[in-house]
Amino acid sequence: MKLWQKIYLFSILPFLLLFHLASVLIIERNHSKLLQQEIEATLRENRSIRSAIEAIVPFLSVYRSPDYERTVWTNIGNEFAAKSGDRAAYLRMEEEPDRTAFSNVDFPLPTIWTKLQAPGKDEIRYGLSDVGDRTILFTASSVEVNRKKIRIGYMKDVTPVYAERVEQYRFFVQVDIAACLLYLVLMMIISKALTKPIERMARTAKVIAQGEFSRRVELRSKDEIGHLADHFNRMVAVVEDKINELEILNLQKQRFIHDFTHELKTPLTSIIGFSSFLRVTKYQEEAFADGLNVIYAEAKRLESLALKMMDLIFIREENLVMKRENLKAVLDEAEPVLAMKAEERRIRLAIDGGDCWMPMDTDLMKVLIFNLVDNAIKASSEQGLVAIRVHSEGGRRILEVADRGMGIALEHLDSIFEPFYVSDKARTRQYNGAGLGLSICQSVARIHKGTIEVVSEVNVGTTVKVVFEVAERDEVKV
Repeated sequence: MKLWQKIYLFSILPFLLLFHLASVLIIERNHSKLLQQEIEATLRENRSIRSAIEAIVPFLSVYRSPDYERTVWTNIGNEFAAKSGDRAAYLRMEEEPDRTAFSNVDFPLPTIWTKLQAPGKDEIRYGLSDVGDRTILFTASSVEVNRKKIRIGYMKDVTPVYAERVEQYRFFVQVDIAACLLYLVLMMIISKALTKPIERMARTAKVIAQGEFSRRVELRSKDEIGHLADHFNRMVAVVEDKINELEILNLQKQRFIHDFTHELKTPLTSIIGFSSFLRVTKYQEEAFADGLNVIYAEAKRLESLALKMMDLIFIREENLVMKRENLKAVLDEAEPVLAMKAEERRIRLAIDGGDCWMPMDTDLMKVLIFNLVDNAIKASSEQGLVAIRVHSEGGRRILEVADRGMGIALEHLDSIFEPFYVSDKARTRQYNGAGLGLSICQSVARIHKGTIEVVSEVNVGTTVKVVFEVAERDEVKV
């Protein structure tokens, strides 16, 4: 069962129950009120007749004539009939024992009349009884005349009161049918309108579940459903971002595996090829020397690749302990090794800067410096210059490495941080490179809450700037 159908049913059932119950209570209360009014009016008439008879009792006591009494009863009855002019009212006066003094009753008396016998002094009894297709209200009182008890019966047809109740029920049924039909239609429209946004969300969720994460719920209401739709859209946006990140990571992982396999395959192919050649070829000193040189060079490439991979694994370890250190001091410690690398290529090395205190892992920071300077040296020509500078700008610590080498083309700048990516494969292979240096640098910088900015121009040079954000409490060494 759909939600709108549940809302529809659970709203209709209480309405129908309460509407019918309230209507029945109103009709019955109105009927009881009208009937009570008729009863009170009939009782008053009975008292009025009894009072009239009691007023003439002294005269009847003087005459003590049965004929005169009957004449008086007849006159009283006729006067009542003429005065009331109401055919629905009846009067019956009886002398004990069961002798009728006057009666204009035109219907057989039911058993209830017998039950109303012998009412006490100042007592009026009444009861209702169906007579044929009519409902008659019977009232009975008594008065003593000449030591005889006269029973006064005043009866009234209250059928119109019951007919009114039937008419009200008939009218209620007509109104009930119209009201219920109207309510059913309105509640169906309202239920569908209330649940329409939820259905739209369900359809959107179904589309999203099929992989279309760019879809959103178009809903602008300010109620709870609108807030739910807004949170739903935010959730989908987060899921979409996470999935995009996973897809990017997956692509990077696939590219990494592909490039890593390729980087392994090339030196291994050379090593296997020259090894096989040397095994089946007669000894020739020059050929053996060339083959061994190739094998040695390719083995060094494999060694370099293994070391770079170890660096990548190392910097991804968690729970690194950061200590407040001087970036300039770390650079000074690395200077001898950097100078030796530069001398091998006949590159001049210039180091400048002042104290820069910041939280760091010194081993990782050296890895960052070595890789940046190594890339700058490899990109420079002989007699070139590599400048290294550290300085502070407010709450930032900046490490700059600049060279005047071959530079990087603009179309390659967005990809230089990807593992195994190289813009000049021949030059990279010449120096046993694997395209992992900048990827390692980026990981180290990220761990130290830093970012890397690269500005380069072909045949002019490259400047790599690493910017570390330092919290205020870390700016001054203690």
